[in-house]
Amino acid sequence: MSKVGKQPVEIPVDVEIEIDKNLVSVTGPKGAQSLAIHPQISVELVNSQVLVKRKNDAKIAKALHGLTRTLIYNMVVGVTKGWEKIIEVSGTGFGVRFEGGKLILKLGFSHLIEFTPPKGIATEVSENKIKITGANKAKVGEIAAKIRAFSPPNPYSGKGIRYLGEKLKLKPGKAARAVGGIGKA
Repeated sequence: MSKVGKQPVEIPVDVEIEIDKNLVSVTGPKGAQSLAIHPQISVELVNSQVLVKRKNDAKIAKALHGLTRTLIYNMVVGVTKGWEKIIEVSGTGFGVRFEGGKLILKLGFSHLIEFTPPKGIATEVSENKIKITGANKAKVGEIAAKIRAFSPPNPYSGKGIRYLGEKLKLKPGKAARAVGGIGKA
């Protein structure tokens, strides 16, 4: 048995769960989400818990057991508390602002980059940090990755967009490698 898959998902009071054949729908104060369940997996609602079980010991069923339970748990957390990612823009001349429902990023290019977040995702800007929030964990992570991809951190100077708390190991420049190098007599 999967250690993660056999754990029940606790359902808070303000969350409603509907199980219709192979579709699980979760509704809460922050929105609604649904998940299609693989035919090898069964989902049951017992008291105020969701139990995920596999129908047999096939390789695919074993692989999807813990995953399905985690996806349902992420939906429950998303519709109650929500998910968030914080990314920061660092570098001389780099900046970000929020105008008219769009993020406007100044990243050292000859033009500004405008990014409109999709429906269900909220963004807040404070100083050089962008806070991305939403009920769907995968969408929040995907939007954070898209914004980070506009200018990933430079391994030499550290400039760019990075996740809050992301550690960079800066590479030495040419001057540091030239000391005691080739060509000295």
